[in-house]
Amino acid sequence: MSETVFTKVEDLARLPWFGLNEAGRITVTDPSVGPVIDMHTHLALAFIMPMQHSLHRSSAETQHYMPSCCSFDLDVYANKNMTHNHLKSLKRDLVIGGITGLTPMRKTHTIPNLVREMDDLNVVKSVILAIDMQTGLSKNWFHAAQAAKDEPKLIGYGSVHPHDWGNIGDRLDTQAHAGCVGIKAHPMVQGFRPDDPAALDLFRLCGDRGLPMLIHCGPAGIEPPKRRARLHVKFYEKALADNPKTTFILGHAGALEWEAALKLSLKYPNAYLEISSQSLSAVKQMVATANPDRIVFGSDWPWYHQAWPLAKVCLATQDKPDIRTKILYRNAADLLKLEK
Repeated sequence: MSETVFTKVEDLARLPWFGLNEAGRITVTDPSVGPVIDMHTHLALAFIMPMQHSLHRSSAETQHYMPSCCSFDLDVYANKNMTHNHLKSLKRDLVIGGITGLTPMRKTHTIPNLVREMDDLNVVKSVILAIDMQTGLSKNWFHAAQAAKDEPKLIGYGSVHPHDWGNIGDRLDTQAHAGCVGIKAHPMVQGFRPDDPAALDLFRLCGDRGLPMLIHCGPAGIEPPKRRARLHVKFYEKALADNPKTTFILGHAGALEWEAALKLSLKYPNAYLEISSQSLSAVKQMVATANPDRIVFGSDWPWYHQAWPLAKVCLATQDKPDIRTKILYRNAADLLKLEK
């Protein structure tokens, strides 16, 4: 078996930084790993209809979109490990569950289930990313802000659709006053191109308010083709160039076009690489080439167990402890102004 292939999440205990706790869950055993800040997590999202279940409900296990019981290879883009059935269940939960709230997987995408995983892996803070449509169709930003108030280990990022029916600046101010310290944008889900004039206005307004923008960046290969066409990394450059005051955290570091995103991060000082879902080889290349002060850790929980991307960073920084600390904690702590 390849050194990067594991039979299930618990098999990561083969690596020197991990072990199993008394409950049989994967855990960090090496004190040199951590503290960790996860810049990319989600709770259950709701669209059109209000949230249909409690985000404070605990369950025995989390139903990740990529099941933790299945084999996976760390050296491919994460969703390449998903089977046809995994993708079918994922899309059903995201689309049907997002509207009706009735699918079972999302009922496990809750605050206590995330915090349990964090505690096992020395993740001290996780950023909850909201994704919202126009006002009235969803209110996920409110749940992200409320989660951060209810649980000190969580930090809320809001979401404002570029084509919102209301005043964009007022929406941003409302969310910031509610406790959101940044904004999440998702061109695929929200249906816009990053160089859309309305999107550029949103990015400018975020910069004016000192709100970092974590934006899904690059095609992941499982989107509907028409929406995938909006995600090419070349469409993100105008946003970076026109908004030097706005900090952009490129979610998934460009996804399948990570090399193009890496080039953008080297060209524009307002671009960070958030490395969730990336292959081990890509993470190694970013560690070797990118500005080490502008790489941050993310997992995309509940798509994947937080141990997956954490193992990649450990492997990619085996002889670079200072860079490991920057990626896993310091860079995100500075972005989030935690120590101020």
